[in-house]
Amino acid sequence: MRLNKIQKTAVAALEDIKARDITVLDVRKLTSLYDTLIIATAESPRQVKALSNHVRDALKGAGATITGIEGEQSGEWVLVDGGDIVVHIMQPATRAYYNLEELWTPVKRGPRVKATAPA
Repeated sequence: MRLNKIQKTAVAALEDIKARDITVLDVRKLTSLYDTLIIATAESPRQVKALSNHVRDALKGAGATITGIEGEQSGEWVLVDGGDIVVHIMQPATRAYYNLEELWTPVKRGPRVKATAPA
């Protein structure tokens, strides 16, 4: 997937403050709400908050409209809504529990197998 300017800006902002396991998903075929979903891991509530603030500022600077930020109070999982792009910043346990990658990755179907009747 080629990243556009806004996506590159979000990823760069996450990398600036040492986010781990950054995943960029193209979800245009799955939803009409937004085009790109970015998921990243932070090690502490403080880092989650710092990352969300940095991503928000970077996206604003790149011309994105920030629709909202959710979850800043707890610091477990913060969602930054930038219109066509949504960034999830989570602590490791929260990310493992919700497993958004599996939820937002299209199912790859294998070849159909005919069921045989029992003898």
